Amino acid sequence: MSSHNPLRILLIDKDPERASQVCEALRHEGHEVIRQRPDASGLTAAVAKDQPDMVIIDMDSPDRDTLENMSTLNTHAPRPIVFSANEPCDRATMHAAVKAGVSAYVVDGIQPERVRSIIDSAVVQFESFQALRTELEETRTALEDRKVIEKAKGLIMRHEKCDEEAAHRMLRSAAMEHSERLAVMARRVIQVTEGKDRQGAGSIQRAC
Repeated sequence: MSSHNPLRILLIDKDPERASQVCEALRHEGHEVIRQRPDASGLTAAVAKDQPDMVIIDMDSPDRDTLENMSTLNTHAPRPIVFSANEPCDRATMHAAVKAGVSAYVVDGIQPERVRSIIDSAVVQFESFQALRTELEETRTALEDRKVIEKAKGLIMRHEKCDEEAAHRMLRSAAMEHSERLAVMARRVIQVTEGKDRQGAGSIQRAC
């Protein structure tokens, strides 16, 4: 996503006059407001239907329902969210909005001369957060895979009366033979081995 390319925007604003001004400012920058809604209810469904590149919410202050809808959207269909507050807000409110997935929190409304910088900031913040989220998920997955592989090796060592190196070779060879990732084969070994343990069976070489 690039803020320099035309963006399709879902605008949420119950004030027709204010919404018209925001739409005009966005069009001036080359963006398209594909739909305007009066509130954030059903936000995830609305995004699924219209597939906007960005959501702009312009209201006095984020209420609880709006925060919950933004949080749901951020979990299931993340995209940049700009929240424009038209009333003074405290730090706790801003923190809650950012936690709910807001990429840019604007105070005192969206002024035409600030549209470009607001959009740019929201896109950059969103992409940075998504990159961090992906990195954390990859790290979490790698740690889980490592735990599974170590557990599978331990089971192989116990059942086959072999050392760790031999267990690792057996697991790696099985993964290559089945064209599977090592962690996938490890999970299969654990599943089959634990089943054999319950049945009182011996060797697990066939599990591989």
